[in-house]
This record gives sequence, C-alpha cells and structure tokens, in this order.
Amino acid sequence: MPDPITVVGLGADGWTGLSTPARQAVEQAEVLLGSPRQLALIPAPTPTTSPVSTASTSSVASASSSSFDAVRLAWPSPLSEALPRLLAEHRGRRICVLASGDPTFHGIGTTLVRLLGADAVRVIPQSSSVSLACARLGWAQDQVQVVSLVTNPVERLHPHLQPGRRVLILSRGAQTPAEVADLLVARGYGSSEFTVLEQLGGPAERVRTTNATDWSDDVDPLNVIAVLCPLDAPMLSTAPGLPDDAYENDGQLTKREVRAVTLSRLAPVPGQLLWDIGGGAGSIAIEWSRHHPSCHAIAVERDPDRAKRLERNVAALGAAVETVEGAAPAALDGLESPDAIFIGGGATAAGMFDACWNALRPGGRLVANGVTLETESLIAQWYKAVGGDLIRLDVQRASAIGTMTGWRPAMPVTIWSVTK
Repeated sequence: MPDPITVVGLGADGWTGLSTPARQAVEQAEVLLGSPRQLALIPAPTPTTSPVSTASTSSVASASSSSFDAVRLAWPSPLSEALPRLLAEHRGRRICVLASGDPTFHGIGTTLVRLLGADAVRVIPQSSSVSLACARLGWAQDQVQVVSLVTNPVERLHPHLQPGRRVLILSRGAQTPAEVADLLVARGYGSSEFTVLEQLGGPAERVRTTNATDWSDDVDPLNVIAVLCPLDAPMLSTAPGLPDDAYENDGQLTKREVRAVTLSRLAPVPGQLLWDIGGGAGSIAIEWSRHHPSCHAIAVERDPDRAKRLERNVAALGAAVETVEGAAPAALDGLESPDAIFIGGGATAAGMFDACWNALRPGGRLVANGVTLETESLIAQWYKAVGGDLIRLDVQRASAIGTMTGWRPAMPVTIWSVTK
C-alpha cells in the first residue's frame, strides 16, 4: 500500500505556527500541493540547512532538516475535475497537501477522504478560522451557526438569519463582507452587529466591528464574518408552513396549512434529497431545504415562466434547490435517486406513479396531494396496492361577510403518504 496522503492545516502564521509532526510531513514530502498563498508560506528551497532543533521552532532556518526541495504544485481550476488526475500522476510518491486551518472543516481533507477513503488520508489539523473567531469574540462555538460562502451563493444565509442568532460566515474573498452586508440590510437586519476578522492568527490580524448598514471598508481576502442578529429583527422560521405571501406565485402554490401537513409526512432528514414534481412556486422544495443546511431538493416544473419564478423564490429564501425544466415523468430520467418524493402536479400523467415508486430508495417517503377526482382515483388505487396513510384535509379561513365575519372553505385536499 502506498503511503497515505498527508493533509496539513496551515494558519495565517504559516510555518512558525505548525506543530512538529506537521513540519515533518512537509519536510519529508516529495510533492507539495496547495494554493499559491499556502505554498508561499512554506520556506523556499535552500542548498544546505542546519540540523533540526526539537527545543526551538521559532527560526525557519533551524527548524528544517531538509532543503524543502519537493515539487510544488498549485491547485488547478476547477479543482474537483483535476484532482483525481493529479493524484494519479504522482501515485507512489510522498504527497503532502496544504490546507487552511482544519482540513476536515469545509476543507480539502473532506474531499480527499471522500475520494480515496479514510485509510488513505492522514490529517494534521490546525485551529480552524471558526475556533479562532470565537476565541476573539468570546462566543461559545456550540451556540454559533457556521455558513460557508466559499462555494455557495450569499443567499444561503437567509435561513440562518433569525432574531438573536450568532452566525459565522466563511468568506469566498475580499468582496464577501460587502455582499453579506447588503443582504442583511435588504432583509431588515441592517442593525446587526457586524464584525470582519482578517488574517486570524497571523501577524497582520485585524478585527473590526460596526453594523451592517455602516460597513464599507476594504478587506483582506482571508477573512471571516461574524453577525450578531438583533432581537427585534424580522423572523422567517425554518419550520414548515411559511406565510403564503413569502412566495412569488401565480396561484399555483401549496397553501400554508396543507404545506405544513405535507412536509410532516415527507419528514425531512439532514443530508437527504427530495424530488418536488410539479414544483409551481417551489414552496415544498424550498421548505424541505430550509429544514437543515444539508437538505437539498430537485424541483421539476414544465412551465418555463413558473420555473423562472421558482428560481427567484429559491434565491429569495436561500434554499438548496435545483430547478429542472421539463415534464415528468420523462424529466426524471437521470436524476439522482431521491429519499422522498412529492407529487404536487401532473399526477395523472401516464406512468407518473410507477416512475416515482421505482425511483424511490428503500425507506423513502412518497407523498401525493390531490384535489381532483381523477387524481384521487389514482391515489386510491395506489393506496389499495401498497398501503400507507390517507387523509383529507379541509381548511376554512375567517373572512369578512358584509359587516360580519364568517368561514370560507378552501378546496379539500386528499393527501396520501407511504414509506417504501
């Protein structure tokens, strides 16, 4: 078996902040991989070096027992496509990968373990930017929500902006603080305590605090953002059943009460995938995804205008939802196998229930809503064939009748749910 790939976490203090095992891993490497910034933190090759001193690690020259003559390779772009090829080219050589902070916290360490397996990767972590930020702010790490915007759009913040919440944001670069501040102001969170922490742990460390409305400074690309949301900020819960007016829609919307019951039967679980068929305004897919940052959904919508509207709702509410424009069941071919499926539209299309049932993973949940006799007839047939739970939901809302108030019934909805 080849030597495992070693992943070394680097702080902003670079070489001087590394532990002895981390330094040894770098010194003994034949191939050194990392970003240009990370590679620049490792001492340059020298013709001769002094013997290693285990008592002192403050001097770069005396800390090294090698000439740092490993092949240095900066990460190509896009990394995900090039990484397997790059590792294969250097198979059999001692490879050391440089990472920022803790490599298994939103880092390359997790990618390598997923690609090669845990036994093929050795990780030597450094303090993460989150632990350093919490130390500077006096925040308890277990009371903080961490959101990475390194590869995600800034809109992913929306579900985490709640009154009194502490949020730490991992930045993509120097432009991220301004993007976050703009989003906070637009959302009504402009009075949030807004702290930008740059070059944490390094000699150029800087911490600045203001509020989101007043933020306008230039920032080092290596930064973390801390947001303390005000207690009186607008609330948009992550519980199922957002107000109907939270969605831009043309009337093709699963109403609030029905949506809450439907999602309770879909039973969102962290890390799982939902198919929302007949997405409409996208409310089911969006609220599934807002349940937990690792939940994601695919919304299938055949109408182009509704698909665009659905995507606007996804951005406005910060959900991890992919929109597929097309008519199901044909549009389902090639999609990732789901853990749950919601049929909210197109239930009477030929082969719809068969395609969904066959695609569903064992233990997966299928929920279908119907308001027409034709859809209810199909639901009844499947209920008889595979069982499950069948209910009819009848909702009435108070509204004005002249100078009085009375109840106006909405169309009753039949909801069938089953676990495969």
